Amino acid sequence: MALSRRHFGAGALALGLMGCGGARLPAPVPQRPSGLPEDLRPQRNAGYDAWLQGFRARASAQGFSPDLLATAFRGAGYLPGVVSRDRNQTEFKRSLEDYLSIAVSDERISKGRAAFARHRATLAAVEQRYGVEAHVVTAVWGLESFFGERRGDVPVISATSTLAFDGRRGAFFESQLVAALKILARGDISAREMTGSWAGAMGHTQFIPTSYLAYAVDFTGDGRRDIWSEDPSDALASTAAYLSRNGWQSGLRWGAEAGPGAPSGDVIQPQAGGPSFVTTANFRAIKRYNNSDSYALGVGLLADRIAGGGPLRASFPPDQYGLVKRDRIALQQRLTAAGYDTGGSDGVIGPKSREAIAAFQRARGLAETGDPSPELLRML
Repeated sequence: MALSRRHFGAGALALGLMGCGGARLPAPVPQRPSGLPEDLRPQRNAGYDAWLQGFRARASAQGFSPDLLATAFRGAGYLPGVVSRDRNQTEFKRSLEDYLSIAVSDERISKGRAAFARHRATLAAVEQRYGVEAHVVTAVWGLESFFGERRGDVPVISATSTLAFDGRRGAFFESQLVAALKILARGDISAREMTGSWAGAMGHTQFIPTSYLAYAVDFTGDGRRDIWSEDPSDALASTAAYLSRNGWQSGLRWGAEAGPGAPSGDVIQPQAGGPSFVTTANFRAIKRYNNSDSYALGVGLLADRIAGGGPLRASFPPDQYGLVKRDRIALQQRLTAAGYDTGGSDGVIGPKSREAIAAFQRARGLAETGDPSPELLRML
């Protein structure tokens, strides 16, 4: 698969190094007080320390100065939680209906319209410069970090170095670590402030370090390409630059639900029995950002809703339990009313809903499956 911004999935970068020469590194110390869970804070690991010595020699050979390396790795270290998250990524694949219920939820639409209104002038200027429609840039922002609310606070140097040492995708993550060092060398951000997801995706729109080097822009003109700060201007412009350089055609819709008024293009039906969509070259440009039909549909449909469009016309078929979305919502609402926490009523039966179902079944002396069903809905 071609290397893309999200080639490695969730994202996390981090490495730790202190001292110089061939001396053994001291135990890593957390960079700053943090609300991170214990397994995402640096911990002793002799194998990691030995790997780090070797990486330091390789980095020096590439021209990184001793001072930069010492600064970059001060307080960084092995993060066991990064490895466990990388190895335990669920194989479960959501249905398109569930994915869109989350990606294009009422809350995300509402927040997206508010974010668009707050940053209207910046988004208009970004669209003017790069030709990528403002609503689309806003939608990417919404899917990547919930409009900046979930940017991630795992140190990128520690995350990427941990994954490079772990070895499952060692060469890839070492390339991300090297790219992160180049970012530090340019002075765009400090090592202390360079944070992101557990796999190293950074900022408002979750760039991996190599994509940052290739596409990030200084839209504010302050001399730094700052995708991390509260001001999302550079991140939004960088996203538009990414899409523009990957085939975005200004004025062309991404596509639409198949039916009257849809543009011409390729027709896809990602979920059997569900809606069909007509897609254009701009749909493929979104997939260069994240190579997933569901993701590209999420961006396109969220962009349309932020711009004032309506919901899908076609419905999805019943799920494997014989329930349609309104049934699942009713089930969650009735469980909540009965005192069981489903984590919300969005029609997506996730872990919280399954725990609530299991607790209800246990209280009633039923087989504790955690599965929804029409019988359970009738019982509630």
